[in-house]
Amino acid sequence: MAKVSTDRREFIKFSTLGFFGVLLGGGIAFSPYLVGAENRLRPPGALNEKDFLTLCIKCGQCLQVCPYHSIKLADIGKGHGEGTPYVDANERGCYACNAVPCVLACPSGALDHKTEKAEDIDMGIAVLEYPDTCLAISNIVVPKGYDDKIKEFTNSVRNRTDLETKLLEKMSGYEGKQCTLCADICPIPNPLTAIAMVRDIKGGHRPEIYDGCIGCGACQEICPTPKPSIIIKPKGE
Repeated sequence: MAKVSTDRREFIKFSTLGFFGVLLGGGIAFSPYLVGAENRLRPPGALNEKDFLTLCIKCGQCLQVCPYHSIKLADIGKGHGEGTPYVDANERGCYACNAVPCVLACPSGALDHKTEKAEDIDMGIAVLEYPDTCLAISNIVVPKGYDDKIKEFTNSVRNRTDLETKLLEKMSGYEGKQCTLCADICPIPNPLTAIAMVRDIKGGHRPEIYDGCIGCGACQEICPTPKPSIIIKPKGE
């Protein structure tokens, strides 16, 4: 009986060690994948994804000072970035605020304090991902209710700011007109360095993206098609 008990204990010990070894090995194997899988649009000034995840202390200060309620905190559903800030441009893009308050509020350096103005921001790049649905190219006027989603988001936030009210006013009045929303809403001081409407071979116009694009996501937010025709590719992608 002593021999059987000893063998059983050894079996349990090595089986348990093997199980945890598999978990550990899997964690090492999959960690780079999980980091890469984040692929989120980070706030202005964010370092490269690896350094950002290392330095961000998940304090939420950037979220607290954002006057457009553009910044959200990641939940547990994906990757290593739980609690880290990101921008969902389908809901609310970044509007390149003066003095970039989210960067000033960051205490850890995850958001680079050298980012002092709109032109310093490098969140990603706008891409006309779905040209076949672009209203401007198809010469389809802006439909009724195009800004319902924007109004719903703005009206749902607590402590709505004057800047958000002005933004809503700027986005209104396009119904029944040729779509130029993405170019008109671009928030950088000289938007023509980032985006312009140019003649398309199909007879309409198309948004053309230039080097001045900072990847803020405003164009993706305002795009009036059910699935935005223009989207932001985060800089790490």
